[in-house]
Amino acid sequence: MKPSVASVLAQQLKRWGVDHVFGVPGKAIVPLILELGNHGVKYVLSRHEAGAGFSAGGYAYMKRSLGVALGTSGPGGTNLITAAGQAKVYHVPLLIITGHASMRETGKGLGQDSTFFGADLVEMFRSVTLFSARLERGDMLRTYLAHAVEKAMTGVRGPVHLLIPRDVMLEEIEPFELELPDPTPHMVSDRVQEMLPLLNEAKRPVLFLGKGVHLSRAYEEVGWLAERWDLPVMTTPGGKGSFPSRHPLSLGAYGLGGTPEAGEYMTSGIDLMVVVGTKLSDMSVPVLKPEQYPKNVIHLDVDPTFIGKSLPVPTLFIQGDAKANLRKLMALAGAGEERPSYLEIAAASEAKEIDSEELLNPAIGQDGAHNGGGEQITAKEVMEVLGRTLPDDAIVFGDDGSHSYHALLHLEIRRPGSFLFDDVFACMGHAIGYSVGAKIAAPQKPVICLTGDGCTFMHGAEISTAVNQGAAVIFVILNNGRLDMVNKGMKYNLGRTDGTVFDIPMDARKYAEAMGAEAYSCRTGAEFEDALRQALAESVTAVIEVLVDPEEIPPTMARG
Repeated sequence: MKPSVASVLAQQLKRWGVDHVFGVPGKAIVPLILELGNHGVKYVLSRHEAGAGFSAGGYAYMKRSLGVALGTSGPGGTNLITAAGQAKVYHVPLLIITGHASMRETGKGLGQDSTFFGADLVEMFRSVTLFSARLERGDMLRTYLAHAVEKAMTGVRGPVHLLIPRDVMLEEIEPFELELPDPTPHMVSDRVQEMLPLLNEAKRPVLFLGKGVHLSRAYEEVGWLAERWDLPVMTTPGGKGSFPSRHPLSLGAYGLGGTPEAGEYMTSGIDLMVVVGTKLSDMSVPVLKPEQYPKNVIHLDVDPTFIGKSLPVPTLFIQGDAKANLRKLMALAGAGEERPSYLEIAAASEAKEIDSEELLNPAIGQDGAHNGGGEQITAKEVMEVLGRTLPDDAIVFGDDGSHSYHALLHLEIRRPGSFLFDDVFACMGHAIGYSVGAKIAAPQKPVICLTGDGCTFMHGAEISTAVNQGAAVIFVILNNGRLDMVNKGMKYNLGRTDGTVFDIPMDARKYAEAMGAEAYSCRTGAEFEDALRQALAESVTAVIEVLVDPEEIPPTMARG
């Protein structure tokens, strides 16, 4: 008797080292769920399919390998589309498997039809994945699975989708084994040597780090690059955490949540901008005017799509893996030419004073009231407590909202790789699931989710998944009773804030307790620090609600 498609697929996942698969069950995918258990792969019951996809993304990121999420037919699949969009901008290798009632009965009236007769999942997933296809026969599994994992794991990595009807899952096929593609990209450009004269001749350069530094784990290499050519370093919002805050060359973040030092330097006449791993979106360069553009750009990235478009200046494109290309540069670099040190220039010159709120938040700056009444703890204070309290090996996943932009400006990075944030797809609540998956993949590592009340209203139910899986994530929820980033943007740019304040705000402590998490509610820095230290010591799923000042202005006004 030959094994079924579901059995062969489950065995293949186990062989690839996929120990956990995330999803919500439904009839169309039950055969695969049962076979996962038969082959020793733990099926993690998520609370929502999007949460399953987020968790699988965090799992893939932490393991540097394939993550897998399951959704049943119809709405189970459509709920995973958002998770696919998020995984695509994180460039994490994610295999999404959805079901369909029956291939043989397709064309008749079917509940949760996932073909073009109903909700056509293959078409829906195409714009947010690198590969989306339907298996219409069992013997297609080997070829389609090979295509899917190759797209997910190599080159511009990201999510892929396979739709497997229930009757196809039950078909018997010849067993096979596939090798998982090497997750480490080895794309090295033949133009690396062209970087040397540009670097050696630059008088006013800057090193601009994006999320791609995290994805390639090129922390050592960008540190060498900065020190070898004495390059001042800025990070995009997504690149926060790729360079230590207290390094002498660090200017901090640029863009939304950026520092005044970074903003001032960027307006001082840059002749060379060395960009690593970012598409230079409007979130990364929102206040850069054409007259402030650098004269030249060296752009290291795996994806050519936006090269030379966001900044239309002469650009040397170094395509491929940032770590591999910088390793090649290290091998090519000689002693170099002497030129004035940035640190010497900075120490010798009198930099003109720039008001940080004027620079980064041009819509404010009139009444000077930036931090509310001062009675409640501010988000800035929360970041200061996190910075001095978290252990060096902790990793913080920043969710999408004002809370993370405060972190960009105020959270100290002691160890590269300790903070992750996405400002491109920017799905509210995604960090909750990413934290759960990351903790399951690396249970020994302290994992913190920095989120807000709005994000928690959207995907906070995955806290229950963490509790049930024994995943000791610490969820820090900044609660100010509103969708703060939109609220402040509307207030200061439009003069009104329709639909941004919760009439009945979240009681995050009660919410967390209802799901079985250890719960705290804090109003002061001392209370927050005590709760954080206790949560770190107890190693259980914990939720720390911090009731922050609702009038504090986030550093996001520059985008308008």
